[in-house]
Amino acid sequence: MSVVGIDVGFQNCYIAVARSGGIETIANEYSDRCTPACISLASKNRTIGNAAKSQIITNFKNTVHGFKKFHGRAVDDQFVQGEKSKLPYNLHKLDNGSTGIKVRYLNEDKVFTIEQMTAMLLTKLKETSEHALKKPVVDCVISVPSFFTDVERRSLMDATQIAGLNCLRLINDTTAVALAYGIYKQDLPNPEEKPRNVVFVDIGHSSYQVSIASFNKGKLKVLATAFDPYLGGRNFDELLVEYFCGDFKNRFKLNVKDNPRALLRLYQECEKLKKLMSANSSDLPLNIECFMNDIDVHGKMNRVQFEEMCAQLLMRVEAPLKSVMEQSKLSRDEIYAIEVVGGATRIPAIKERISKFFGKDISTTLNADEAVARGCALQCAILSPAFKVREFSITDAVPFPITLRWKSQTDESVGECEVYSKNHAAPFSKVITFHKKEPFDLEAFYSSPNELPYPDSRIGRFTIQNVVPQPDGDSSKVKVKVRVNMHGIFSVSSASLIEKQKGEAEDVQMETEPTVQNEGRPEEQVGDTDWQKKKVTMIQFVNIYSLHFLFQKKMIIQDKLEKERNDAKNAVEEYVYEVRDKLCGIYERYVTEDESNRLTIMLEDTEIWLYEEGEDQEKEIYQDKLSELKKFGEPIEERYREHEGRPRAFDELGKKIQLFMKAVDMYKQKDERYQHLSAEEMSVVEKSVCEALGWMNTKMNAQSKLTVAQDPAVKVAEIIQKIQELEDVCHPVFNRPKPKTEEPVEEGDKNNGAHNGPAAQQGADSKGNQQMKPPSGEMEVD
Repeated sequence: MSVVGIDVGFQNCYIAVARSGGIETIANEYSDRCTPACISLASKNRTIGNAAKSQIITNFKNTVHGFKKFHGRAVDDQFVQGEKSKLPYNLHKLDNGSTGIKVRYLNEDKVFTIEQMTAMLLTKLKETSEHALKKPVVDCVISVPSFFTDVERRSLMDATQIAGLNCLRLINDTTAVALAYGIYKQDLPNPEEKPRNVVFVDIGHSSYQVSIASFNKGKLKVLATAFDPYLGGRNFDELLVEYFCGDFKNRFKLNVKDNPRALLRLYQECEKLKKLMSANSSDLPLNIECFMNDIDVHGKMNRVQFEEMCAQLLMRVEAPLKSVMEQSKLSRDEIYAIEVVGGATRIPAIKERISKFFGKDISTTLNADEAVARGCALQCAILSPAFKVREFSITDAVPFPITLRWKSQTDESVGECEVYSKNHAAPFSKVITFHKKEPFDLEAFYSSPNELPYPDSRIGRFTIQNVVPQPDGDSSKVKVKVRVNMHGIFSVSSASLIEKQKGEAEDVQMETEPTVQNEGRPEEQVGDTDWQKKKVTMIQFVNIYSLHFLFQKKMIIQDKLEKERNDAKNAVEEYVYEVRDKLCGIYERYVTEDESNRLTIMLEDTEIWLYEEGEDQEKEIYQDKLSELKKFGEPIEERYREHEGRPRAFDELGKKIQLFMKAVDMYKQKDERYQHLSAEEMSVVEKSVCEALGWMNTKMNAQSKLTVAQDPAVKVAEIIQKIQELEDVCHPVFNRPKPKTEEPVEEGDKNNGAHNGPAAQQGADSKGNQQMKPPSGEMEVD
């Protein structure tokens, strides 16, 4: 089972995995641990991540980025309309009113849902994880902004399904950071002691989140959350872009906003300038060559100017900090530490305001970019049965209060109650008891729409069916179980009709106001002795995303086919350049003038073809073109290779022949080491050695009559085969051990069992075993 944590950011994504006994942030194919949340669609394929980011300027209408906050939003949403003017690509209204993205893909106009776009990004991150772990990845934990509402979270879950991932949990960004902070701490207070309270501040590219978590050994609880969903690093980039747009209009008469490519380049340069100003307070230049109309532009900015320009943005830093402290009812003295993460927290002015608010230094012990992904991976490891992790419980908080309204289908009676207050513990289940005679509807919604960063406060509507009166005509008791699950998603998980048993007293509780049970423990249901349960049916919801999953699979297949086509084209191009260089270099001696001229012309024609007619051909055509070139190029390459390897092979064969011939001569000279071999065997060996020697002389003579530009008379492989044949004949003979022999002993020694004679001294080892080799000058006895 894989353990993968994914931080899907507005601008960039990070992946952390459990490996080698710890949590590691992995790199992609560009050796970069940061993967841009960017997708570029073209006439043949898609590119995702770093490759897509490189096409933002050249293919800006079809390169999609900054779409994270469109999840679950209608295209007419005020936020979406505000973002529309900043985007180089086109948005499209779907049939259900949701936001779609219109691009040109496979030479057709295509409209993709936000779920499909996120699924493409998740698929890329999944492939990166699989490459790092060397095994399939299915289970994962994914981060989500704490201010995401129910519909936005459901939209992201749909994207994970399309990508073929099993998301074990959607975890809030700051909760993941708190987990990454707390699980390694060895000095946390014991469970019975006063908890340690830590503030976590996460200011990323597009949003600002704050939470306070309390820690005891093996436990973390989120006490409060606050946020500014519209304040992040990009707001500071936009101010710089606005400044330089005005500056360039005055000095260079350039209207940057009319040119999408130029505007995107300016955004990139302003982001770089912002990062430089975080580390340097002096004047810093901004230079862009051939910016518009072949005009080079330049400007400058320093940190003091920048902070004055951003004064209104910096004033917004304090509000979430103040809110989270009020919610938690903690004093500043009760705060143990303030941990900051996120790219925008590197801006000195932001750090100064956070530190000033709390009256203490901020802490940067966590990796500002990777802390969320690491926390996600730790949560995945805790949920995984395949990993043994230190026991650590996580209690999150409900970011917005949730109210449940009920309405009868005939008498129009209506009632409501708040089932989850703000910062209520989550995940958590509650059982609500209704007294009804007929089916009724439940509607869940957020109680405080003014605090909601989403235009629609409704969560969902549920119909409780098959509710009937009791036999005596009284109202039936209906127990409805509601839940905020690990993903932060609200649902009505079950409904039960409770029937009165005969002979039992009538329940005195007759009011239709619900009684909320199990406030104490999650998932606990309180029994009722006077009633017996009967399941009541609810309306079912149909999953419509299976078609999206199939389309995602088709796009993956198309990407693979396009990659194979490009690889085939690149192989032809590489072969042309490689062989052409070698014809004037190491291959020059091994090719005739006619062959060189013919092959050079073929290579030049192929190069021209690649950039004209062959610019966009099928994979098979490129493969055929490469085979045609190799038909003429490989014989030359083979001559070079054979000429380089043939002397070494002949030398090895000569050494073998010499070695075995020497052994034959020693046998003929009655050398004792070979006298256990038979004459027939040695005759076979001698014949094989003489035959190999004759073969070698013949081939060497034939080869000496040829030039290096001619095909060889003998190949290295043939020489190696001859060596093997010779060894197959000779080695079994020479490597056979001599038979064991017994040394003669005198009669007296034999009777006395003494072993102090010559045989014992020279022919046996310390244990009395006979040696294979007889002593020099002794006769070997069979």
